[in-house]
Amino acid sequence: MIKGNIGEWSEIYALFKILGDKKLYAGDANLNRIEELMYPIIKVLRFESNQLNEYFYKDEIVIVKGDDKEFRIAVSDFVKQSNLLLSKLKEKSGSTFSIPEVEDFMSSFNCSNLKAKSSTKSDIRLKIHDSNTSQEPTLGFSIKSRLGGLSTLLNAGKTTNFIYEIKNVDFTDEQINAINEINGRQKIRDRINSIIKRNGKFDFFKTEKSIFDNNLVLIDSDLPSILSNMIFKYFTSKHSKIKTLISQVAQDNPERYNLEYGHPFYEYKIKKCLVDIALGMMPGSMWNGIIDATGGYLIVKEDGDIVCYHIYNRNEFENYLYENTKLETASSTRHDFGKIYRNGDKVFFKLNLQIRFI
Repeated sequence: MIKGNIGEWSEIYALFKILGDKKLYAGDANLNRIEELMYPIIKVLRFESNQLNEYFYKDEIVIVKGDDKEFRIAVSDFVKQSNLLLSKLKEKSGSTFSIPEVEDFMSSFNCSNLKAKSSTKSDIRLKIHDSNTSQEPTLGFSIKSRLGGLSTLLNAGKTTNFIYEIKNVDFTDEQINAINEINGRQKIRDRINSIIKRNGKFDFFKTEKSIFDNNLVLIDSDLPSILSNMIFKYFTSKHSKIKTLISQVAQDNPERYNLEYGHPFYEYKIKKCLVDIALGMMPGSMWNGIIDATGGYLIVKEDGDIVCYHIYNRNEFENYLYENTKLETASSTRHDFGKIYRNGDKVFFKLNLQIRFI
């Protein structure tokens, strides 16, 4: 029996839906189809537990070819199964579940995995026809589903901690303990406010892990500082949307860019960062600039429609990520942030970066 959560079953839904539709539409920043940007599907490639399955068309038949077997399934069967699976997913709740009717169909052509390997950001590979270039590239896509809970773009960890030195105030150990003992839903924000009320000034020092800093600097040398300002804005305001936070950072202009001519320095740099996170950069691994999900994202919408964002339409992809992401607070206990601590004769405070889709 195969069990999975809504996000994992959504990968199978995307496979069925794409094969049934035989085409993909690009999406805009608001997840709407761009009707004039339609890509016919030539072939679908998906890794199973022990083989690569290739799906391609012969008239209204999908030919599924594995290492040593070949199956022939009507396109209409994939349409029927995608509709069935969508209705089941809309009914489901809870962490994991099985769908026997769909599993029976999957087993008929040796499809056994719900999700791709976690070591890669590509969940599925598609060979498409691009009428703009008259080329037929094979592109890797990461699948994100809006059928269940909102997924993360960047997961929290000690690797995503940002360290700030607290200046302009001398704390006694008793004062530090009192601030660290502040509790409640907004405890980190309240602790920061308590420090600021004592004239404390937060000065970005470094990221906790140098590998993450190097990854960010590779994308843009100012990113560590820009992100540190964005994170601090989040923890000291009521705003969480990245677009809003970056707009506020731009107004402060901490990097002292020349804004005389209206260059969108902060927005531009954050968009590049979001795209690189989406397509391959992981905080705890050395990033060499080579993207893994070479196509982009497939978004399974609440109504079951699927839109794609990929490198051939980079502006739409950047705008989608910029318009549809927010910061959120992860577990401060688990990831070790949100408290004052001493290091020698200096005092520091850590904040954490986690990005989730809206």
